[in-house]
Amino acid sequence: MCTLTHLFENNQRWSTALQKQDPEFFLKLSKLQTPRYLWIGCSDSRVPANEVTGLLPGELFVHRNVGNVVVPTDLNCLSVIQYAVDVLKVKDIIVCGHYGCGGVRAAWDGARLGLIDNWLRHIQDVVQEHEVQFKQIQDDSKGFERLCELNVIEQALNVCQTTIVKDAWGRGEPLTVHAWIYDLRDGLLKDLGLCVSRAVDAIAVYRKIVQ
Repeated sequence: MCTLTHLFENNQRWSTALQKQDPEFFLKLSKLQTPRYLWIGCSDSRVPANEVTGLLPGELFVHRNVGNVVVPTDLNCLSVIQYAVDVLKVKDIIVCGHYGCGGVRAAWDGARLGLIDNWLRHIQDVVQEHEVQFKQIQDDSKGFERLCELNVIEQALNVCQTTIVKDAWGRGEPLTVHAWIYDLRDGLLKDLGLCVSRAVDAIAVYRKIVQ
């Protein structure tokens, strides 16, 4: 039998610690899921959504993929958004990338990694969209960091433009889309300035912050 014993031991300690704080914690959690937030983030193991936001299990609904990409052909991501908005009734959708992202780095460098190159094409599209801005940045590391930021902003705009979110706004539901980035170097989150609660505001807010 092959088991990762140390991970089961870690799980036991984690469960015990939470139950010491609240003996009913897992019982209550098992009966109801009512998160306020949907987090769309990168698959990178260094960015654990609950930990960096200080939220407990059950408080954050999470979708992750390489490069925190949101595209209209990704039924996995769209299904998560639809379930979060229409069933769980989340109030905030947070798209969060991070500096030092390997997927963004590969897209920036034009590296060939295999099958994932097709996925990273979406991030290379961001480079082309903002080509003029990148030509003005002489330092490679600064260009890479800016791409990390612009990729988050573009993906957050994509969330705003999904039929799911636009329909929710059309029904008058309170729903806000945010663009954040996480810094691996100090563990802090940064608001990139895209905060949209109405379809009519999305493009104006986007244009203001990508200059």
